[in-house]
Amino acid sequence: MATATTTDIRRNDTVKVITGKDKGKEGRVLRVIPDKGRILVEHVGMVKNHVRPNPQKNIKGGIAEQESAISISNVALMCNKCGPTRVAHKGEGKQKTRVCAKCGNDLVGK
Repeated sequence: MATATTTDIRRNDTVKVITGKDKGKEGRVLRVIPDKGRILVEHVGMVKNHVRPNPQKNIKGGIAEQESAISISNVALMCNKCGPTRVAHKGEGKQKTRVCAKCGNDLVGK
């Protein structure tokens, strides 16, 4: 499987899951793993993790829920105006910005 080393999705962007078991959910990107082509999205792809108690670090034992990584291809970036969209690029000199492919709205600062 070919993986992308660069991605148009960045940390703290709002994305919508377009396929898979969590289809339709929206969330904030917590972490991007570009060399594997995967991202962590808040409250999406939840899995249970068995945790050992560690009194030194003040960690209680039990079963904890955490997000698992999902493929970047399974999400679409959210535009404020038109919803899930693809990302286009607009170059102004040496500065390249992300824009909505549907409406042309600027996606920087999401």
